[in-house]
Amino acid sequence: MARRWAAWALLLLAATGSVDAATRPKRVEIWDLALGTPVADLPDEFIDYACGTGGGTPGLAIKGFGDYRKCKPEEGGLREVYFRYDDELEYWARANDIRGEMEQFAGTRTYGFPIVASILIDDDGIMQGMRIVSDPRYDTNRDEAYFLKNFLSARLGRDGWDCKDFAAEEGETPVDGVFIKQQCRKEMGDGKLATISARHLRKSGQARYDPRTGRQTNNQFESMVRFELVQR
Repeated sequence: MARRWAAWALLLLAATGSVDAATRPKRVEIWDLALGTPVADLPDEFIDYACGTGGGTPGLAIKGFGDYRKCKPEEGGLREVYFRYDDELEYWARANDIRGEMEQFAGTRTYGFPIVASILIDDDGIMQGMRIVSDPRYDTNRDEAYFLKNFLSARLGRDGWDCKDFAAEEGETPVDGVFIKQQCRKEMGDGKLATISARHLRKSGQARYDPRTGRQTNNQFESMVRFELVQR
């Protein structure tokens, strides 16, 4: 609630001409969370905490990372906690009519792509992993979500990735000539394991044009990226 009031305060300051770059709030993102950090030391700078559902939509609402024990452990014992980025910076951009940043800071994004963000916590309350999944609930960049893989792999260094491409299964077809069904992994020198899955295809029953009406369909394709970085 305090952050909501702060956001409205920024709007008020903008209306009176009192907001400048010096008052620009800083948004904390998933990349600011370090593996090996106790939950008590993680920044409480996010909103809408909830138990994760394997990188999907949020489950049980919780108050913060400290409530991780309310979330059921995944296979392997880690508990997923979902969160969203604070929208204060989006309010700041709107208050100052900075259109580029309005889009950049609208919602929870990385490299401009809407994402579902979560971290993985062990029974001792230590952050042991992070998970980023492209969010299909937004039309923005939905048909280009698979490009997120390039940014994520580059962030950890383009060399050293072991990638495997999979053949199309029955009914799977390319999207405008592009078919991607790939899994990559990289052993990090500090004992961490990074994995990326990317898909860009039409599943069985999906088509660009409705066979009954001949009209172009909407969002009948899958384009997604799933990224995990876990301490082994």
